Amino acid sequence: MHELGIVFHIIRTVEDVAQQNKVARIRRVTLQLGEVSGVVESYLQDCWKWAAAKSEILPDAVLTVEIIPAVTLCEDCGQQYPTVQYGRTCPHCQSPHTHLVQGNEMLIKEVEVVEGDDAPNDTAL
Repeated sequence: MHELGIVFHIIRTVEDVAQQNKVARIRRVTLQLGEVSGVVESYLQDCWKWAAAKSEILPDAVLTVEIIPAVTLCEDCGQQYPTVQYGRTCPHCQSPHTHLVQGNEMLIKEVEVVEGDDAPNDTAL
């Protein structure tokens, strides 16, 4: 389960950014995750709940995941197509000369912070 290592990396990154910006509490972290990244979202969420609870600035923070669809480009005909539906063979010309152009990413998109004691206003980093 590499999801725990990924969560530790995300938390370290968010804590570093929070420290640089003098942020005491994080409400939400939004992660963009490629459809074919190999990361299992349910495992990621379970690891997040466990690890974030141990962090001083993330104990109640929510991890929101946005899926980036996988797209493949055919080098022979130049068409793009959905990777998961068609795999490595181009559905337009049947060529095997293809490569993934999107869908393997994992990016921290947004960090939502808690401001003040009663948190009337939220700010994104």
